[in-house]
Amino acid sequence: MKNKPTFILLSILLITLVACDSNSAEEIDTNLEELATLDVELDVATEVDVDEPVPMNAHVVYGDEDVVDADEVIFEIWEEGKDDDSDMIDATNNNDGSYSAETIFDDDGLFHIQVHVTAHDLHTMPRKEVTVGEGGEYDKDTFETDGFDMHVMEPEDIKVGEETELITHVEIDEQPFKDANVRYEIYNYDEDNKHDWVQADETSAGEYTGTYTFDSAGTFTIEIHVEDDEDLHEETIIDLDVKE
Repeated sequence: MKNKPTFILLSILLITLVACDSNSAEEIDTNLEELATLDVELDVATEVDVDEPVPMNAHVVYGDEDVVDADEVIFEIWEEGKDDDSDMIDATNNNDGSYSAETIFDDDGLFHIQVHVTAHDLHTMPRKEVTVGEGGEYDKDTFETDGFDMHVMEPEDIKVGEETELITHVEIDEQPFKDANVRYEIYNYDEDNKHDWVQADETSAGEYTGTYTFDSAGTFTIEIHVEDDEDLHEETIIDLDVKE
């Protein structure tokens, strides 16, 4: 009977230690989840021939695990200087962490292949330059900020009265440029130079989305402004055709 209080105290201490260990394990798992990153290895040849099939492959990893159930994997292809006229190709899921597709280039030139991957609420978009045949000469845009790159995903089939998503991807040194201030300035030169402003939200790392409903048909000019808290201010312009 004299040992009963000691036994009870030891039992309480043991339960407390087990609970602490359990909580610590949960905290470690949570921290590991927070530290995990979405990594994509884009595999595509950098020199290819005209009219020859070009395989494209993206290996997607989250932390140390292959991602076999990515929400979206799309290959985007455009010629140098024509990023507003890109082709989008859905990837095939090979169920082993790799996603693949194929394309064919009809002409010589310098092209860009970028893969857009969304998984585990993260988005990444590595890309490569591909020289096709003899390549070509291009006037490349110059930016005041070294390594800055902006790519606008031009919407298709825009109609009056329907909400349209405007999406821009921004990178510095091929990494998503986060926490930027991105605005869309929308002009309609057919209506006395009328223009509106749309503030974009960062929907994923380096991806900025705004929505706008066009109230008339015609050609609209969209000027995209990208700024940060210091002195960066970059711009690019696209034209969109809106139909009834």
